Amino acid sequence: MSSSKRKYIVVLGSIMSGLGKGIVTSSLLRMIKIRGYDVVPIKFDGYLNVDCGTMNPFRHGEVFVLDDGAEVDMDFGTYERFLNKSLSSICSITGGKLFKTILEKERRGEYLGRDVQFIPHLTDEIKKRVLEAGEQTKADILIIEVGGTVGDLENGYFLEAMRQLSHDEEVLFLQLTYVHSLSKGEPKTKPTQHANRLIQSLGIKPEIILCREDEPLIKEAKEKIGLYCNINQESIYDDPYVNSVYKLPATLEKQGLYDDIAKRLRLRKKEVKVGKWRKYVKNIDRAKKEVNIALIGKYTSVKDAYVSVEEALVHSGATLNLKPKLTFVEANEIEKNGAEILKDCHGIIVPGGFGKRGIEGKISAIEYARKNNKAFLGLCLGMQMMVVEYARNVLGWKSANSTEFDKNTPYPVIDLLPEQQRIVEKGGTMRLGAYPAVIKKETYAYECYGKEQIEERHRHRYEVTPRYTEKLEKEGLIFSGRSPKKQIVEMAEWKNRLGIATQAHPELKSRLEEPAPLFVGFLRNVVRVKKLSR
Repeated sequence: MSSSKRKYIVVLGSIMSGLGKGIVTSSLLRMIKIRGYDVVPIKFDGYLNVDCGTMNPFRHGEVFVLDDGAEVDMDFGTYERFLNKSLSSICSITGGKLFKTILEKERRGEYLGRDVQFIPHLTDEIKKRVLEAGEQTKADILIIEVGGTVGDLENGYFLEAMRQLSHDEEVLFLQLTYVHSLSKGEPKTKPTQHANRLIQSLGIKPEIILCREDEPLIKEAKEKIGLYCNINQESIYDDPYVNSVYKLPATLEKQGLYDDIAKRLRLRKKEVKVGKWRKYVKNIDRAKKEVNIALIGKYTSVKDAYVSVEEALVHSGATLNLKPKLTFVEANEIEKNGAEILKDCHGIIVPGGFGKRGIEGKISAIEYARKNNKAFLGLCLGMQMMVVEYARNVLGWKSANSTEFDKNTPYPVIDLLPEQQRIVEKGGTMRLGAYPAVIKKETYAYECYGKEQIEERHRHRYEVTPRYTEKLEKEGLIFSGRSPKKQIVEMAEWKNRLGIATQAHPELKSRLEEPAPLFVGFLRNVVRVKKLSR
């Protein structure tokens, strides 16, 4: 199964979770990509879910969706944003996928009567998937992020598989750790030493150590880590706090991390692909013009629940030299205190979501935006509620609703997609992945995209009910985008062009070098509103 020339980098987390392995992995992807290599990430998640589709954002953060419809860990969003490249489901390996495959093979008798064990059957399945990912993507280098922390029961078998892989392939192991300081100038390296000892007890020797820390590592700390972890001090690097994640690749490069990796894996050092990245990274800091944006959600207490929306605003802001100031507003708060709490914002976003809680607050926020000439952007559920609000307050259908929230509404302007009517199981059953849409000319959506045929990613079960679209359009709501064949409403907008919404999730394809067109259009509207409000 050897892939001969292909190389592998395995990123391991130690001591604690939340150190930013995904951002480190993405930074490595970026550094290697700009040298002209085809580099692809693989993420291992030890949970027994087959995918992220049924996970609650309160527990796991955002569910990211790929072009092929895979519902994956939010780290894939970071990978794609740093690579400026779409990935596929083959890059996501979960414990659930592995055990499901093993059990299915056992039931089919593929193990020839043998007792099925973690070693070799499970570890062989992992190695097979990693090697297949390399073959299918034709990658020069695969960077494998091991989810969780070394010592977790749920990723131990994956570490063993990577140890075995290193016997047959060229594999470089990188340890991410945390160095805490009890007081200024007093970093404590003992936890890192113990963590490294645990990794080496598994037969794995990290050749590079990245240190998250409270303050830059002093010489004595590096000497201790180097001595006790059996590693050259020159291969111990700071992983410092940066005010924008897009600065991390350059920060690590300045310390010599890429040169270290290049020497070990015999890679070229000269950059051959740079693009607009550096210009836009500088623009993030340079932008002085601040605009106030309110995001109306129900998961606002979880910082990672709307991360792609946040990043899409960063990308669009960098393009327009704007500094979006995003405030999270709990939809329930609007239900309690009214939408006047939004008076100081220039733009309002209602993102995707599921469930009835906070729905009336979101509808009130949309009504406030429409009546007070605020810029509005609706995403998935946000578009559906834009239609409900218009039906209620312009057409006078006061009981209009989505059947997701009121099965007996006399005006079900939002209803299940026909193919969703008989589905019982929830995982992976929505309209998922990239779908085309046709945009009507002379609309704001067309102005944003500049073309009639587009493609965006979806994650939904409900749609605008076709039998109501004619009446809604007659009263002034513009349906500016539809699916090519099924005539599913894909986009809606107000006549004043300040409000636009989409059934899709354009934030999922937004990148620093290629910002989502609807977000750029939304920020242009925000600027218009700010000028008008002076």
